[in-house]
Amino acid sequence: MAKATVAIVGRPNVGKSTLFNRLVGGRRAIVEGEPNVTRDRIYGEAEWLDRTFNVIDTGGIVPRDSDEIKNKIKYQAELAMEEADVILFVVDSRTGMTGIDQEIAQLLYRTNKEVLLVVNKVEDFSNQQEISWEFYSLGFGDPILISAEHGKNTGELLEKISAELPEYEEDEDKREAINIAVIGKPNVGKSSLINHLVGENRVIVSDMPGTTRDAVDTLIEWKDIKFNFIDTAGLRRKSRVKESIEYYSNLRALKSVDRSDAVLMMIDATKGVSDQDKKIAGYAHDEGKAMVIAINKWDLMKKDSKTMKRYTDEVYYELKFLNYVPITYISALTGERIDEMLSLLEYVVDQSNLRIKTGVLNEVISEAVQLREPPSRKGKRLKLYYGSQVGVKPPTFVFFVNDPNLMHFAYQRYLENVLREAFGYVGNPLNFKLKQRK
Repeated sequence: MAKATVAIVGRPNVGKSTLFNRLVGGRRAIVEGEPNVTRDRIYGEAEWLDRTFNVIDTGGIVPRDSDEIKNKIKYQAELAMEEADVILFVVDSRTGMTGIDQEIAQLLYRTNKEVLLVVNKVEDFSNQQEISWEFYSLGFGDPILISAEHGKNTGELLEKISAELPEYEEDEDKREAINIAVIGKPNVGKSSLINHLVGENRVIVSDMPGTTRDAVDTLIEWKDIKFNFIDTAGLRRKSRVKESIEYYSNLRALKSVDRSDAVLMMIDATKGVSDQDKKIAGYAHDEGKAMVIAINKWDLMKKDSKTMKRYTDEVYYELKFLNYVPITYISALTGERIDEMLSLLEYVVDQSNLRIKTGVLNEVISEAVQLREPPSRKGKRLKLYYGSQVGVKPPTFVFFVNDPNLMHFAYQRYLENVLREAFGYVGNPLNFKLKQRK
């Protein structure tokens, strides 16, 4: 399911960034600094009552100002409002309502979005009615009084936000289909692939990077299997996101990964793996998504009998954390190996739902421990008592041990390789959780 988005807006110095930091804590995801803008726009994730949602912090809005920088900040904030499902309109209890607050309220009326009025910097909560009174005239119902700096009443705010977040129910056809997010740098051939699959110009194709702005869904059927391909905007390095609208294209691409069953990571064969490819794939990996890597434009490469192996070795060297992901070599233009790619996508999704019985799992783990003794520290050796698979998509395992701190990364990787060798889990990251048995 795609994450909902909450935008924080208001005039300068009302505590928007403090509130943002309070909501997302240390879970910042993307930071973008634009030239000629005095502060960064920040996107992060917040979680409340088992619901995760995106949060966008914006610059202070000053309507009807001739200053170029302030106008850019206002424009960015308006884009954030357009992207948001819920808007937090932050005002300052110390200064009271101002004319700028009233002008911002006029902007918010036109969005037709759910707006929660947040009165920040409240020090004394014993006279809430008196503080709230003047802000009622803004027309957004009961104000929510908080102190973002001290975390006071932010729980109530999160309750109100959660109550307003949409559920993002998908169309019935799309729920039946396998949702595939097609990701990669601009101009890697994502739209060309979609057009080849449907046999028509379903998505605009251009040599100019960044043609696709929104995520576009395309349903196809292949051998009685339904796929819903989500063609996302090409993700770029933040330094190259010059237009504000491209920032939100990137956000939509990340949200497309969130609602996918699997990710098709496309890499340009003529350019190889870039640092940005690693970041894009890393996001999908961290989100626990099944994945297939497609090396596109393979028809443009000069090849011999060992070219594919050399290229595969190079990709796995650059993307060490994705050594479990299958690689296929395609041409979106000619259709080369497209059937193989679709077959792999079906397979990795099937693998993401694989469940192993607890008895079988523990037999494999017990044998692995006998073959390679667990690590020790300061004379104390790690003991694995038993394990159990507790989830799928991604496959998630809980291991009960004597001391989680004794688990070394290398030994966890060894256990992961043992599970892959025994059961497969091709194209899927494995999630390990360690619990101390008392």
